[in-house]
Amino acid sequence: MTFMDKSVARLDGAVHLFAAGSLKAALSELAQAFETRVGIRVATVFAPSGLLKARLLQSGESGLFASANMAHPRALADAGRATTVHPFARNQLCAIAQPEVEVSEDTLLDRLLDPGIRLGTSTPQADPAGDYVWDVFRKAEALRPGSFAALDAKALRLTGGPNSEKPPEGRNPYAWLMKRRKADLFLTYRTNARLAALENPALRIVALPAAMAVGADYGLAVLNGTDRARAEAFVQSILSPAGQAILQGYGFAGP
Repeated sequence: MTFMDKSVARLDGAVHLFAAGSLKAALSELAQAFETRVGIRVATVFAPSGLLKARLLQSGESGLFASANMAHPRALADAGRATTVHPFARNQLCAIAQPEVEVSEDTLLDRLLDPGIRLGTSTPQADPAGDYVWDVFRKAEALRPGSFAALDAKALRLTGGPNSEKPPEGRNPYAWLMKRRKADLFLTYRTNARLAALENPALRIVALPAAMAVGADYGLAVLNGTDRARAEAFVQSILSPAGQAILQGYGFAGP
């Protein structure tokens, strides 16, 4: 069955989508295209994946869960709350730099360790973006012993937590935080960095050196109690060439 199947389009009700915050721009566009083509509304909730996992384990809500890692949807499946997990996108970590910070891929570790540089990150456990950053710290440790402790101690967990500051509606959180000078360097997803630079072109995006590079695999699961016809229709729209093209337009890679 394809997402254009007319028997699906005749069904009433919405597809409920719980998705990682880094997917907001891409999946909002994809959901709008799906609704226009099929006539099924997609009701969205965007938040850090770890917080969504905790909510969905307890709430019994139905729908789809699109996570910035594979572990959280698999945890829901292991708990009997979801079915098969589909990988559907990939991301990469990078650094966002304030315009006055002199940094390159080759000097990034030196600058991250500089005591005068304020390092912004997301919040581990609550948000996979934070977990991936701590993987970067572990790779830094292998290159330069003592790096993990230094980076762990200085990291400012500015996003992704239950009590993190929320940007005004319509603002990119990373551009907003950097505009307010909350950090000198910020480790986050490549897709987040692109959106931040669109809002604030003065920001610079710095790739991680190969020895510190960390990728992110995104997973999608259908929650139990969901109308499978509607849910699978939207899953197929995400996995379709058109859906993947939308994701890639925001900087994601294929699964």
